[in-house]
Amino acid sequence: MSATLMNERDLEFMLYELFDSESLIKRARYQDHDRQTFNEVINTAKAIAEKHFLPIRQKLDTHQPTFDGKNVSLIPELKPAIEALIASGISSASADFASNGMQLPPIIASVANTYLTAAGGVGLGYNMLTTANANLLQAHGSQALIEKWVKPMRSGRFMGTMAMTEPGSGSGLGDLITKAVKSTDDTYRISGNKIYISGGDHDLSENIVHLVLARVQGAVKGIKGISLFVVPKFLVNHDGTLGEDNEVALAGLFHKMGGRAHTSTALSFGEKNGSVGYLVGEENQGLKYMFHMMNEARIMVGTSAATLAIAGYQYSLDYAKNRPQGRLPSCKDPLSPMVNIIEHADVRRMLLAQKAYAEGALALVLYGSQLSDDEKTAPTIDAQQDAQVLLDFLTPIIKTWPSEYGTKANDLAIQVLGGHGYINEHPVELFYRDNRLNAIHEGTTGIQSLDLLTRKVPMNKMAGYTATLAEIYKTIEQAKPYKNLAEFSSQLSAAVETLKQTTQVVLGAMSTHNIDLALANSVKYLEFFGHVIVAWLWLKQGIVASKALSKKLHQTDEHFYHGKLQALQYFYHFELPKIALWSSILVNADSTTYDMEIDWF
Repeated sequence: MSATLMNERDLEFMLYELFDSESLIKRARYQDHDRQTFNEVINTAKAIAEKHFLPIRQKLDTHQPTFDGKNVSLIPELKPAIEALIASGISSASADFASNGMQLPPIIASVANTYLTAAGGVGLGYNMLTTANANLLQAHGSQALIEKWVKPMRSGRFMGTMAMTEPGSGSGLGDLITKAVKSTDDTYRISGNKIYISGGDHDLSENIVHLVLARVQGAVKGIKGISLFVVPKFLVNHDGTLGEDNEVALAGLFHKMGGRAHTSTALSFGEKNGSVGYLVGEENQGLKYMFHMMNEARIMVGTSAATLAIAGYQYSLDYAKNRPQGRLPSCKDPLSPMVNIIEHADVRRMLLAQKAYAEGALALVLYGSQLSDDEKTAPTIDAQQDAQVLLDFLTPIIKTWPSEYGTKANDLAIQVLGGHGYINEHPVELFYRDNRLNAIHEGTTGIQSLDLLTRKVPMNKMAGYTATLAEIYKTIEQAKPYKNLAEFSSQLSAAVETLKQTTQVVLGAMSTHNIDLALANSVKYLEFFGHVIVAWLWLKQGIVASKALSKKLHQTDEHFYHGKLQALQYFYHFELPKIALWSSILVNADSTTYDMEIDWF
């Protein structure tokens, strides 16, 4: 198949028309860059993706990591592919120049990574988690930790993980029991077990730097007693060379339905004398620090989900344009030539749904990337604080909506291919399996929905909620000059009013009634809010498209912008009306699921 990994025209639209990324070069941090350097980095990522990762994409899926009791082995082709990525500098694209980074805006790095994710899937996960690990230590670690661990991770010598989940606690981190005992040399001895640690062991780097949540001996129970430690697989000598084994033992590998190239491990720490751990920041502040990495990882998960949705859409679109089968219902001549399946209305429905989900999700995650940049580099303190408030509020939606609806897009891609969709000679079934994991990674949909309703909405007198609605109202105002968008502006205004009324009722029920019942349908609230956010981002895309169409354009561009407007219409006609049902369930505190007794199952 000749399908491209990503739609280059759409990425250009997102970067330079929707989010005006070129204006970032006015900021001091990016003054050494321009649009040309941005595009060169993206093109380099595309070249690496096509040369090194795309040829091994299927093998990464079909040849899972193995463990012989001592060592983990991956397919040999992955290491040179990752080495090529590290050599390009793209794996540290947004890091400081002083840390061997390229000091690029996160939104440019995100777009570059879409090519790599589409070609290499979670084979890129080793690098991405390493970058997030290094970013956390850069923000919260001492200079000694940065020198010892961050620099080797930035250079590719070491790789990193985050180790949170335990066999007995899962997502309930307040119940973790991994223990830390302080030593006389100000290090700690760590002992305990962690499971589902992505990239927890492999043969891709000299060392693996684990960020481990543990409870210092004597600390209080619950999340307030959790601390964060650097626990390397091997200790490191003063001259930077590897030292002794640090008692980080691989107990076994898990084998997943998707994301198979990225090892999922069970790790045992300190079975004999305790693994040496180095405290990050202060004791009992570990979860606060880890959230730095978790929130970054949540945006990464959402971006991966959006990318896989785009990749599936691109592939099924190309297939539909080139696969002849059947005739239109209006054709009664059995001897007439078959039409390509894209001529069939239901195939166009499935393609248009994919486009609406995938490009809506991509706009959402790139908006999140831009906010993560703005909170650090926006020209004023007020603008930085505004971005921080918006990003903190939207993170559960940025992580979850693409994970849920990106998977729906991949499901439709399989359907477009029909019998060819579920065989691994085509990649759409791989995209689906890989994407299905994203709704679970970094906090399930249910957990994200509880975070949104119980924390993010009421937090700081509803500051994030209020700021988000204010941004939506700005866009509705900006759409007024375009008559073709009046229907959608009106529908979005009504949706926001429904959201406000629903939120008020649910918050009231949480404070005055049975909170368990009030939260029983929290996932529908997240889905509701997510649909409003994506509808808003589609209206923003519609404004850009409408403005462009008011000028004389090349026919290819005309088609592109009309496609944007049609996807906007699809979302508003087919998806946004669903919020009425979700609002009814929430406002009426529908107790169907809550009332289901355990013994009735």
